[in-house]
Amino acid sequence: MQVVYEDNHLIIVSKRSGEIVQGDKTGDTPLSETVKAYIKEKYRKPGNVFVGVIHRLDRPVWGLVVFAKTSKGLSRMSELFRTGDVHKTYWAITRNAPAQPEGTLTHWLVRNEKQNKSYAYDHEVPRSKKAVLNYKVIGRSDNYTLIEVELLTGRHHQIRCQLAAMGCPIKGDLKYGAQRSNPDGSISLLSHQVEFVHPVSKEPLRIVAPLPEDRLWSAIVPQGVSQKPKNSST
Repeated sequence: MQVVYEDNHLIIVSKRSGEIVQGDKTGDTPLSETVKAYIKEKYRKPGNVFVGVIHRLDRPVWGLVVFAKTSKGLSRMSELFRTGDVHKTYWAITRNAPAQPEGTLTHWLVRNEKQNKSYAYDHEVPRSKKAVLNYKVIGRSDNYTLIEVELLTGRHHQIRCQLAAMGCPIKGDLKYGAQRSNPDGSISLLSHQVEFVHPVSKEPLRIVAPLPEDRLWSAIVPQGVSQKPKNSST
């Protein structure tokens, strides 16, 4: 875990692939508990430490997760996420390149709970939810394509499912059609940037994640493209 932003109300960390944001049936230590331990040690707090989970990130995904340090921060940030006032940008590495270098994808997604997987349709079907994202190719290597994604809705496995439906499954994402897994079990999807107006201080914030520790990420991101974390600390 790397802390990339912190104030009195919020703490934003860069999650490693494999870490879970909130406790689940695996019993593995969630990131929320790691953040609590960090705050308790840093500020020498006695007793329980408050950490509010505002949103989640899939276990094999890298990148930014926003937590609240106060109940005020939790309620106000949750409202910003609900109203779409938190602008999230993702980077995905795919083997296939899209037919068009940029565009908008609109699908209707149906979630299968038993499979923990979503299915994309090009028209509305029963139990489906509309999913919309913008994408743009921003980098290439000999074998891979780097796609920037702006999420306009927040659906289960939305980016993974919609890019796969476009014929561009994310590298390492076996569930959605990748041919091979990544050696570390990750998928090549990074929650790269979050941008919002701080709900308490009203300061505009733009937080950028560090790149995963993988040579492909360093090689495929073009020079000059924003990739250094803002307000970083460790």
